[in-house]
Amino acid sequence: MKSLALVALPDRLAVARLPAGLPPPGWALAGDGFLALTRTEDEVSIIAPEDAIPPRVEREDGWRALRVDGTLDFALTGVLASLAGPLAEADVPIFAISTYDTDYILVREDDLERAVEALAAAGHRVSPPPG
Repeated sequence: MKSLALVALPDRLAVARLPAGLPPPGWALAGDGFLALTRTEDEVSIIAPEDAIPPRVEREDGWRALRVDGTLDFALTGVLASLAGPLAEADVPIFAISTYDTDYILVREDDLERAVEALAAAGHRVSPPPG
């Protein structure tokens, strides 16, 4: 896999868990910024800015997202592996999310600097948050 350009997103994110069968809550759909919602027969998972998620919701705070810059072709192979491999070698846990256009790697904020260093050592480029 060739070198990838990534962008660090500015928001601190939380990964929240709701019981299975619930419709998407209004608070998840009302805010701006990053939002990923997955509903399965076992759970509803929501990734959103920490301040968008009510305190009573089961959640893990302190995540930061790295977005693969640009639109990825569906025929590409090994994108996540080229990112996850160096991060695993650096003992950085990840939470991966793919969208229609691109991939996101979430890392704990405490691991962000180490993640950026590991990705750079593997030949990838990480830009700071826009703005």
